[in-house]
Amino acid sequence: MKSISKDIFKKYQAQTFPYPSLLEVEIAEGSYITDVYGKKYLDFIAGVSSCSIGHSNMNVINAVKDQIDKYSHVMVYGEYIQKPQYTLAKLLAENLPEKLSTTYFTNSGTEAIEGAVKLAKRINGRSEIISCKNSYHGSTHGSLSLMGNEQYKAQYRPLLPDCNQIIYNDIKSLEQISEKTSAVIIESIQGASGFIIASKDFLKKLNSICKKNKVLIIFDEIQTCFGRTGTLFGFEQTPIIPDIICIAKGMGGGMPIGAFISSWKNMNELTYNPKLGHITTFGGHPVNCAASKATLEFILEKKIITEIEKKEKLFRKHLQHKKIKTITGKGLMLSIDLYDDHHTYQLVDNCMSDGLLLFYFLFNKKSVRITPPLTISLSEIEMGCSIILKNLNKLN
Repeated sequence: MKSISKDIFKKYQAQTFPYPSLLEVEIAEGSYITDVYGKKYLDFIAGVSSCSIGHSNMNVINAVKDQIDKYSHVMVYGEYIQKPQYTLAKLLAENLPEKLSTTYFTNSGTEAIEGAVKLAKRINGRSEIISCKNSYHGSTHGSLSLMGNEQYKAQYRPLLPDCNQIIYNDIKSLEQISEKTSAVIIESIQGASGFIIASKDFLKKLNSICKKNKVLIIFDEIQTCFGRTGTLFGFEQTPIIPDIICIAKGMGGGMPIGAFISSWKNMNELTYNPKLGHITTFGGHPVNCAASKATLEFILEKKIITEIEKKEKLFRKHLQHKKIKTITGKGLMLSIDLYDDHHTYQLVDNCMSDGLLLFYFLFNKKSVRITPPLTISLSEIEMGCSIILKNLNKLN
């Protein structure tokens, strides 16, 4: 039977990809999404790392309902005192180093990047921003300027000037950082290229050169935040405490929110000369802040992070197959690297037919991403791995 909703979707909703999966969602709960025909799918995507504590988590739902009964949007960001905002900011500060004590809330990850870049330029008055090849920091113009893939940038030039790139994990390329550089933005695990982990030697040298030249270090924690890699924040597994971090995705428990965080001294630079140095209408939306606070409290109180390493090991134990070249990443941010990009598309499509949702990488055609909810059970991991192995056996 032909779906009327698919026709409406394609005609009236802007499309980003010629061949979307067109799964028609009816309901989502825990580690599962159910379509309009009643078919259940085990979700190994979690909204691209966003649904960190599972779909329809009751702690998040209750926090949202409680807040919406009080008030929703009331005023542009930073003008009125709103409890969901300041209590979330305080909770974040309590779980971060002292130099990351002050939060500016945004609507999304790319907006957090935009704010962080503005803040860096405001602090040291320099223009050059350095990012890494094969990095992804968002799709708005400023974030796009930092993207490490020309294919996605070429049709939108001119972009921001003075945006240059180094090679991830290439120590020699760090020599490009100089006293002209405002900031280096980096991911502890590259999110679009197959979950490549930054080496400690690379990060140590980066830290040393940036300190020498008084260059700020911005960590893009949009995918790694809130426990995804086995610590609350990705930088905790590195030798660096960054000057600024950007978070989003998993911090909302499925609701849209982001933030950039630095010291009170740094953040105060946006308050004067000029006043209103960075402004937003809906950033820090009280309903979304309530959802984020509930998400963080759930992760901390239920000690979700203590189970991440065990779950990673279970994935690695079961995903042994001759068609898997390697598994990269950390925690529940894993990449199955295959030998053939044709196999990648086959695997994702066939697993979906068998009730398992997997997804692709933007810059890596030979890998499949695994980012389930952090709350996924051990039995669900085993079930999903069995579906993957079954379909790897079918690949030709």
